[in-house]
Amino acid sequence: MLSAILKSMLIVCALSVSCMAADQSHQSTLSPAKAQAAKKYPQIVLYSVAWCPHCKETKEYFTRNNIPFINRDVEVDAKAMEDLTVKYESNGVPVIVIGTGANEVVVKGFTPKLFEESLKKAQSMK
Repeated sequence: MLSAILKSMLIVCALSVSCMAADQSHQSTLSPAKAQAAKKYPQIVLYSVAWCPHCKETKEYFTRNNIPFINRDVEVDAKAMEDLTVKYESNGVPVIVIGTGANEVVVKGFTPKLFEESLKKAQSMK
C-alpha cells in the first residue's frame, strides 16, 4: 500500500516537472544576435496605414533588415493621427520618426537611401 502511494506521488511529481518544462518552452526567446543588433538603433516610430503600398514597403524593409520599429496605424489609433497631423504637420504617410525628444529626425515618405541618411543624422545627434 505504501509502495502504491509512493509510486503515485512520484508520478504526480514527474508530471509536474514535465508540465513546468512545457510551460517554459512556450516562452518567447530573443535571439542574442538580434538583441545586440537592435541596440545600435535609436527608437524608430512608423506612422502608417494598412492599405498604403509605401507603408508596406517601409515595414518590409525594416523587417528584412532587422530594424526594430514601432508601427502606429493612424486609421485605428486616434492619438497617432493627432501626432501625425499636429505634431509632425503631415497629412500623408509613411512618416518615420527616428530618435526621441530634441534628437528626433522626422522623415516624410520612404526610400531606403532617405531612411539610411536620416538614420545616420539621428545617430550623430546622440
